[in-house]
Amino acid sequence: MAVFAYLRVSTQLQTIESQRYEIGKWCSQKGLRVDVWVNESISGTVAWDKRKLGKAIRKMKSGDLLVCTEISRLGRNMLMIMSILNECSAKGIMIHTIKDNFDLSDSINSKIIAFAFALASEIERNLISQRTKEALAAKKMAGIKLGRPRGQSLKVSRMMAEIDKVRAYLAQGESIKSVAQRYGIHRNTLSQYLKSMKDD
Repeated sequence: MAVFAYLRVSTQLQTIESQRYEIGKWCSQKGLRVDVWVNESISGTVAWDKRKLGKAIRKMKSGDLLVCTEISRLGRNMLMIMSILNECSAKGIMIHTIKDNFDLSDSINSKIIAFAFALASEIERNLISQRTKEALAAKKMAGIKLGRPRGQSLKVSRMMAEIDKVRAYLAQGESIKSVAQRYGIHRNTLSQYLKSMKDD
């Protein structure tokens, strides 16, 4: 039996070290040795067969074991996880997830449990997304401006610091578009600042 360890993070800013530690510790307790470490930094929404995970599963044989820290490392939605389980089941590959603390084998009980975990994970993500949208909508209704405050751009700051030069360029007949390009900003941005200064 070959043991494959799968570690995945969503971005380059995250680290796989905690996953590596947990898998190493679990394998040591079970008297197992990891034969292949599969690491990747990619969103779990990407089709599993397009990831390193898919390549690893294609290499695995009947009786091999795939270990990961939790079921969400395999995929980010219920259908994807069930697809992975079905593929592994057809090949006789076993899966163990550490934090969830159960084995995913060819038994119907394992498939039911995996289905429940995957469904719960997807519902939780949808709820988080919905709460985020509701919080943003509430801020907007309260009059709180979202996004970067106007004028925070370094390019805009440089333009404002040289506003006399900007007016001189325009007085000499240079177009707003041309002047805006000098400072690397959009002509509409320059127009808005010039208008607001007139209004003041």
